[in-house]
Amino acid sequence: MNENAALWAEAGRLAAQGIPAALATVARQRGSLPMASDAKMLVTAAGRRDGTVGGGCVEAEVVHQALATLSAGTPSFARHTLNADVAGDIGLSCGGTVELFLEPVLPSPELARLYTTVAAGIEQRRKVTVLTGLQWNGGPKKGIQVDDERLVIGLSETAADWGAFTERRAGEVLVDEERAVFVEWLHRVPRVIIFGAGHVGAAIARVASQAGFTVLVTDDREEFANHEVVPDADEIIVGSFDQALDQITLDEDDYVLATTRGHSYDANVVERTADSPARYVGMLGSKRKRVVIWKALAAAGVPEHALARVKTPIGLEIGAETPAEIAVSVVADLIRTRRLSEVGQ
Repeated sequence: MNENAALWAEAGRLAAQGIPAALATVARQRGSLPMASDAKMLVTAAGRRDGTVGGGCVEAEVVHQALATLSAGTPSFARHTLNADVAGDIGLSCGGTVELFLEPVLPSPELARLYTTVAAGIEQRRKVTVLTGLQWNGGPKKGIQVDDERLVIGLSETAADWGAFTERRAGEVLVDEERAVFVEWLHRVPRVIIFGAGHVGAAIARVASQAGFTVLVTDDREEFANHEVVPDADEIIVGSFDQALDQITLDEDDYVLATTRGHSYDANVVERTADSPARYVGMLGSKRKRVVIWKALAAAGVPEHALARVKTPIGLEIGAETPAEIAVSVVADLIRTRRLSEVGQ
């Protein structure tokens, strides 16, 4: 299960079993800080932690602050400042201010259902929006929208104004003081589609899965395209690459990699995906291979602008030689494309 989905699923289990816990989510940050903008952590009174909001001294204090919301029964905010002196003392070259939104995970079948519905939405790569009331007078106040399906607990119609929360980008959060809600637009899990389940393709699948991507692997050889050879694949399609391309609908959260055993197969994958909505299209191989295939694809009518965006050779320049090293370089490039595009760089 995806790491973010697993965190929400665990929150659902804790709520269902009445185990004391709390959530901490980055609400605002300024400066250079050791945490993602959408960082989230689930903590239990027994000391278990899922996820992270940066680690170090900040996280240790956040745990106590988050669990304090259990006795209060309502969310709160906590601000932490990591100045240059403190950062240097703990070995970090950073500094800034972060504000965290803290909320209790209360025993509640309704909350358990809400958390597990979010987990399922993330795992199914659906669009998920979460609303949390800033004050829980009279009980929990939360709402979710998964695609067009909604589940609301205790929120007023003013707070659950879904029409006001449709234009933000995934991964963003908002403290809406007017409606008294904390809003989260959750990331849709990005998908890596690997054409070719050879040594390099299998290695990329392993690293991509660990980096939080959903992984689809396809190959026309059943002895390669199976879960024994590619245990990290979430989905495997056995058949010709044309058949796989006919089955797959590409969108802006897809990353296409042509890593097949033959030039003609790679050329076919690039021809059919270069001008697609996929965020990333790349081909394994040398610069010479690129020249030969690009000439053929241009003659076949593939637009110049489409070919210009295809990355080949794939991977960052780190001198990679083994399948494992190549996989690290390739997935690093995918992460770079994903994260920098999310912040508009």
